[in-house]
Amino acid sequence: MSTLSVVIPAYNEEDSIQPVMRRVLAVGPELARMGIALELIVVDDGSADRTAELVAAEPGVRLLRHKYNSGYGAALKTGFAAASGEWIGFLDADGTYPPEHFPALCRAGLEQGADIVIGSRMAGAESQMPKVRWLGNLIFANLVSLVSAQRITDSASGMRIFKKTILERIYPLPDGLNLTPVMSTRALHEGLKMIEVSIPYSERAGRSKLSVVRDGMRFAQSIVWTALTYNPARQLGMIGLAMLAFTVAVGVWIVVQRAQGIVDLSPLGVFLLFTAAVLGVAGVSIFALGTMFNYLVSLFYQRPIRQGFFGQPLFRVPLEQQFGWMGLVLGAAGPLIAVVTLILGSNGWPMTRLWFWLLLAAMSTLVGLQLTISWFIVRALAELSQRELRVAGDMAGREITNPASEPSALNLQS
Repeated sequence: MSTLSVVIPAYNEEDSIQPVMRRVLAVGPELARMGIALELIVVDDGSADRTAELVAAEPGVRLLRHKYNSGYGAALKTGFAAASGEWIGFLDADGTYPPEHFPALCRAGLEQGADIVIGSRMAGAESQMPKVRWLGNLIFANLVSLVSAQRITDSASGMRIFKKTILERIYPLPDGLNLTPVMSTRALHEGLKMIEVSIPYSERAGRSKLSVVRDGMRFAQSIVWTALTYNPARQLGMIGLAMLAFTVAVGVWIVVQRAQGIVDLSPLGVFLLFTAAVLGVAGVSIFALGTMFNYLVSLFYQRPIRQGFFGQPLFRVPLEQQFGWMGLVLGAAGPLIAVVTLILGSNGWPMTRLWFWLLLAAMSTLVGLQLTISWFIVRALAELSQRELRVAGDMAGREITNPASEPSALNLQS
């Protein structure tokens, strides 16, 4: 028989902790029929009320105590460390999540071979969630889906179960309320199988400890930074591509204007042109920075470079390995355009016709220089990523190769 250890973090929850504990214990017989034993752990996170006293008086409940309030995530991690079950579950102490759905989560996890099962409040079941929090959770879920390229409806749900064996892969986790979205983000990037089961959601008993603005910003920041530690090329690449798309759009607009004989720009046109020039150079720099960071992440985790927008290489030769010739071409084209412009200007062409090409020459030169520098850095990182294999081959007196660790295409997806 396997065991599900349910952890409840509690801080000043004397009004709700007792009924929540009893509701959890009440699902024990149903879990037992599934071959699952129940362990209930409550972590009192430095409460100043009667929370710890009520927990200690409840039969069948294990009480752990923090001397000082350390945070929602810290309390959960204390419970995770003490849990004896092969599966660990958790939910809040405020009565918002339905413990009666733990058997459904376990059943789904066992039947589908999942590593994590999330009780989703956003998947259609009845919900009493305030509209502002519903909107926030929708944003967080879509943000996690965007940075990981895998669809999830409720990244911040505080009711879920997971295999204890995955803790080493998803740690470290924060001590605050942002533990849940960070756990979801890490799990997706670690390639763990995460599924969702629809659950109802109730209004909490007492005042909420969640600050919509402060904690919302923290959630979003945590999701982005966690994703950056796994696959920076996806996030930085998308930003760089968006900047380049704006630059190209403005460039096409100016070319069309000039083809129609319009050479003078309005103040707005000058502003757009200046913005496009800055974003064009910055976009290439950020895009290249993402590829370099991906190599650093690969070296840190000792894993292959992630590939392609959606798991497949974009090009037969990885894009970052083509930065060299691209940089040389653009770097040479810039001065060439500038020289031609100078010759034309010396022969009487007005600057109203030539300034655009001078600007294009400057951008081409700067972008070419950036790509060339990036190519040298990527080459060095690629050599470092192969060093251990080559040392092993030399020590064994033969060549040892590992195709999976060869530098691969730029990835903009987890």
